Amino acid sequence: MFAGNRRDVHGIDWVAFSIYLGLLAIGWLMIYTVGYNEGYESGIFDSLGSTTIGKHTIWIAVSLFTLFLAFVIDWKFWRTFAYLIFGFGIFLLILVLIFGSEIKGAKSWFVFGGFSFQPVEIAKFGTCLAVAAYLNNFNTNLKDARSQLMTIGILSIPLLLVLLQPDAGSALVFLAFFIPFFREGLPANYYVLGVFGTIFFLTGLVFPYTAVLLAILLIGNIVLAYNLKEYKIHLTAVAVLISGVSIWYYEFFDPQQAIMGNVAVMFMFGLVHWMSKRERFVMSLFVGLLIGGAIAGGANYFFNNVLKPHQQDRINVWLRPSVCDPQGSLYNVIQSKMAIGSGGLEGKGFLEGNMTKLNYVPEQTTDFIFCTIGEEQGFIGAASIILLFFLLMYRLTVLAERQRSKFSRVYMYGVVGILFVHVFINIGMTMGLMPIIGIPLPFISKGGSSLLGFTLLLGVLLKMDMYREMP
Repeated sequence: MFAGNRRDVHGIDWVAFSIYLGLLAIGWLMIYTVGYNEGYESGIFDSLGSTTIGKHTIWIAVSLFTLFLAFVIDWKFWRTFAYLIFGFGIFLLILVLIFGSEIKGAKSWFVFGGFSFQPVEIAKFGTCLAVAAYLNNFNTNLKDARSQLMTIGILSIPLLLVLLQPDAGSALVFLAFFIPFFREGLPANYYVLGVFGTIFFLTGLVFPYTAVLLAILLIGNIVLAYNLKEYKIHLTAVAVLISGVSIWYYEFFDPQQAIMGNVAVMFMFGLVHWMSKRERFVMSLFVGLLIGGAIAGGANYFFNNVLKPHQQDRINVWLRPSVCDPQGSLYNVIQSKMAIGSGGLEGKGFLEGNMTKLNYVPEQTTDFIFCTIGEEQGFIGAASIILLFFLLMYRLTVLAERQRSKFSRVYMYGVVGILFVHVFINIGMTMGLMPIIGIPLPFISKGGSSLLGFTLLLGVLLKMDMYREMP
């Protein structure tokens, strides 16, 4: 079925495949060293179902078999049944909400005996195929509003279902598809708005809303003053001076009066622009500031009135560690940083990680596996892992750009996006640069469904590349 011309068939890309095998081997070794204190006296293969490394070995075998199947199945199969596979992933996400097992506060898992499976991994693969199939349509144009709405709609279905579990970390991964969207022509304005919206959202989480509102007014006044045609330098200097006085008045006297004073200044500057026939500029700026203020206010309300205390702690650990208890919510991040830093340049050596063996860092085989690498292999080992991931993503980007098939290209960029988000967030978590949201490190962290999902994503990609000359 779907047989292609043999002249168009190429061999497997050995660069990407070799990096995959290398990461798989590194992951096995790191999980082995973390679980070394379990004791392997009876032999790894005599206790496959009872030890951490034993279970991981089984999942590696299953993943390699899945990789073999991906190579055997014709690449056009995935394009033909893309929406059906996407629908199956959505069905599993609905099913897990009803019959799934709750682990760590999220109903995200099917548990079979001593093994568990997370259906979101199938949903990621299905979404990757569905997005590629839709963008492959000849009448799809991401500069068109209808195509944009349809694309976002495809993305929103699994994202919202994952949020219902609730699993914010896995839901965040679906934003990775904005990487292929950008490659296929989604206007850059959306990304600029996204950056500013994120800034407003984060400031609303960190600072009191009155302080955020004052900052928005000050920025607006400076922008208005700078864009005046006459005396703009002088008026900008005045706006900056007013900003300094307002901050001082806000801090030591009355915040409400400082805000109202800047509202009056903004009204004055806006009126001057309006009289100069610059109504569109004034309206655009005012609407932008209102939306920004609403986002910040919504974030502030959500943080203080909707989130549970342990969820607030996660955000505070990330954005406001100074208000966290070093022996409580901040403990994991402190231990993680200490474990990575204790490795120094060359590391303590394989099986010599003290903090690893004594279980100072939680979830060492999954979310914090990078700590083990940093402690035992040092800066050189940790940097090498990051370099390997960078080389893999760069190579996959090269493969994507040489495809004749738009479906294959979009799919490959989707895989690159998913890998990037996972790597960036996971390593960032261990260093306190990102919130702790339970994102595994691809091919290295323990987790059968994660390993299976990433192997399937990569295996199908490599199969598509073998037929890269076909449209």
